[in-house]
Formats: sequence, C-alpha cells, structure tokens
Amino acid sequence: MQQRRRKTILGLLACVAGTAIVFLGGQGLEKVSAVSHDPYEGLESFTSVLAVVQKNYVEDVPTQKLVEGAINGMLSALDPHSSYLTPESYKELQVDTEGSFGGLGIEITLRDGVLTVVSPIEDTPAYRAGVKAGDQIIKIENELTKDMSLVDAVKKMRGPKGSKITISVRREGTPRLIDFTLAREVIKIQSVKARTLEKGYGYIRLTQFQDRTGADLEAALSKLTQENGKLEGLVLDLRNDPGGLLSQAVKVSDMFLDSGLIVYTEGRLDNQKQKYFAHPGGYTDIPIVVIVNGGSASASEIVAGALQDHGRAVVLGTKTFGKGSVQTILPMENGAALRLTTAMYFTPSGRSIQVTGITPDIAVDNTPIKQATTREQREIREENLRGHFDRPGQNTVEKKNLESVEKKEQENTPTSKEPNTKEDSEGKDDATQEIKEGELGKDPQLDRALQVLKSWETFKTHVATAAK
Repeated sequence: MQQRRRKTILGLLACVAGTAIVFLGGQGLEKVSAVSHDPYEGLESFTSVLAVVQKNYVEDVPTQKLVEGAINGMLSALDPHSSYLTPESYKELQVDTEGSFGGLGIEITLRDGVLTVVSPIEDTPAYRAGVKAGDQIIKIENELTKDMSLVDAVKKMRGPKGSKITISVRREGTPRLIDFTLAREVIKIQSVKARTLEKGYGYIRLTQFQDRTGADLEAALSKLTQENGKLEGLVLDLRNDPGGLLSQAVKVSDMFLDSGLIVYTEGRLDNQKQKYFAHPGGYTDIPIVVIVNGGSASASEIVAGALQDHGRAVVLGTKTFGKGSVQTILPMENGAALRLTTAMYFTPSGRSIQVTGITPDIAVDNTPIKQATTREQREIREENLRGHFDRPGQNTVEKKNLESVEKKEQENTPTSKEPNTKEDSEGKDDATQEIKEGELGKDPQLDRALQVLKSWETFKTHVATAAK
C-alpha cells in the first residue's frame, strides 16, 4: 500500500513540475530526519500539507502555484544563488546573457530577506536617476517587497519601453523612503568600453560577462593598439561588474596569459571538477593594472584572481564581493529550469574566493573619508547574504598559499592613503568632492592605476614577488 502511495506522489509531482528533478530535491529532506531510512518519507508530509492548504485555506489556490512555491522555498533554503526559473524567467535569463532587455538597469539581491541593490548598471535609467548600491527596495509600485522573491521582483520591474514605474528605497542615513519614478528602457548593456587615456596607455571597462565579451574585448584591444601604435600599459576596470558567464571569464583571462591554469572548479560529481588553461598568443606582454571594488563579483573575481596569481597584473582598489560558487542552469521538460549551485571555483594557486574575495595588491578607496563608514555599512558582499556558503575546506596547497598571501598582505602590500583629490590636500571638505569613475582627475583609483603603469619597472618586481 505504501509503495502504491509513493508512486502516486511521484506521479503528481512529475505531472505538475514536468520532471522528476523535484523528486530528487526531496531527497535533501533526509538530512532533516536522519533516523528515517525512507528518503521519500518527507514527500508524504509535503502532500499532507498540500491537502490541508487546498481544503482549508481562505481562498482556492491552484496546485501548480503551491508546488512552485514549495520548490522555491526548498531552493532558497540551500543558498542565496540557487533558484527555480519558470519558463518565462528562464527566457529572461537567456535574454540577460545576450545583453539586451527591457527594464531599469539594476543588479539586485536579497540581503537578510530585504530586496537590495548590488549596483546600478551604468548608463541606465536607475543609474542616471541616482539609485545607489546598498539601497533597499521597500516598495515596487506601492506593493511591499517583503517576502517577494528575486524572480518576482525582476518581473515587476521589467516592462515595455517607455512605461513608467515607481520604486521606493530606504537608504542608510536618510530618514524617509526615497521614491524614484523611472521610465523603462531597452537595456542594451555594452559589456566592453574602451578608450585611450594618454598616448600609449589604454583603458578598458568590463561591465558584465556576456556571450560576446571575449570577442568584443579582443576587438577593443586591437583598436587601442592601432590608435597607439604600441600599448605601454592597460587599465582593466572591473569595478561594479557583477560577473556573468564563466566561459567568458576564461576567455578574458586567456587573452592576457600564454600558459598555465586560469581557474578550476570542485563539485560532488566528476563533471563538476573542471580545469581551464591558458593558450599561447594574445596580449601577454602589456603591463596591466586591474581595478576592483566591492561590486566586482564572480567572473570578475576569476579574472582578477588569475592575473594576480600569475603575477600578470597589479590588482588595485578595494576587496571584492567574494562569490566563489558556480551556478549551473539545468533545463526541465516543461520549459522551466533550475539555477543550482553545483561547484566552487578556485584561483590557479588554490585560493577560494568564497566570502574572502580578492584582496588588492594596492589598496585605494574612492570614497571620501567622511563617507567611508556609510559606504562600508551600505556595501554588500557575499558574507552579508543569508544562507551563504562558508569558505570551503582548504586543501594543503590552498592552506600553504593562504598563509603566504596573508603574510605578504600584512608585511609587503603597499597601501595608498593618498588624498582623494587635489582639493583634499589643500584642506577642503572631502565630502564635497565629486568622484566620477573612469574620468582622469576625478577618479583616484584610475589616477593611481595610471601612475603604477608609468612606474611599471618599479612595480614589476612587486608583481613577480607576489606570484611566488
């Protein structure tokens, strides 16, 4: 009888969700009841609750909505990055990686259950209106976002070009909610932006890792080389780049390395244990300074970590976000998909980036001193997300490398505590100084990066030492 009932339960879930993958997720419930020898016992509890809700809830609720809610709850209990994608959401994700979609232009996450801005995307309605990293989105069109999923929030904020939407945010240090009424645009993210800073010195900003990022970067480097004859140095700006495709992070890194390991992943299954290597060719002789900050995450950290470990670049700025997990998109038969954390990635020397992030070789903060405390309170990193993975257990290589890195950071890492602007050194109020990232003279991190490139022979010794 119990066997027959079990088949009925599995049949119901397969019919509703379109695949038995939901049944596989149910196996995780075995850990909740370790004494049980039946891995499917939890499913009987689930169907009992389902029946009670359907019979007694104040309103009639479609079974599919209840099951999808249960799936979302199960995945959100795992970590902040695993989620269930409905067919509509899955299509939106595919659109995202192509770099064009209708919306406001903000990267969001859930921090302690509150919808929070990781960073506004450059040249978008949210960015131009003044939405900032750390802003908590309390309302979307007067609807409270409490308990709203990321998928639902994104769905509400996207819409036809020209249509307007109002979001209300809570900002650190501001007593009242701030309302932003924004007109949606077709967000076409240009993932690679390039220009010449001074003769012989190029600047490339990567805003996101999309399908064409590697190809677009190669085209940008070719153009810069033609304009300058020869590049004496390159600033690679990864600030506020939330990441994207692992494959593109590998391509970007490969462009500046001629051999060796770029990144490797470790998971439970054999096919989740992968190693990615560099190949001969590319732009391997140009001095590079990589700029990072707390908004540099995932794929950005892979690139910064690989170039740092190989002694190929000086990393400058502030500590990165610290997302060292790999999410795999697993399509399902009903057109939906699971976005599931399947592995952790490590830099060539065996460092895990999870929680700890990438520590710059040269620490330079763009935030005026009087605003530094507010920035630290507002800035979000992986360690602030509820349910985040702790740093994975360290293997022998990682432990040895970590001890070496920490010792160098404490003893040998040069730190910049220079005034943020010329006016600061003259005693003026630093809180009034305007900082414009990417603009020489108004971007202390960029100014410092250019100085490093112009003094490359001095810093080359430091880079080589850091790589050992």
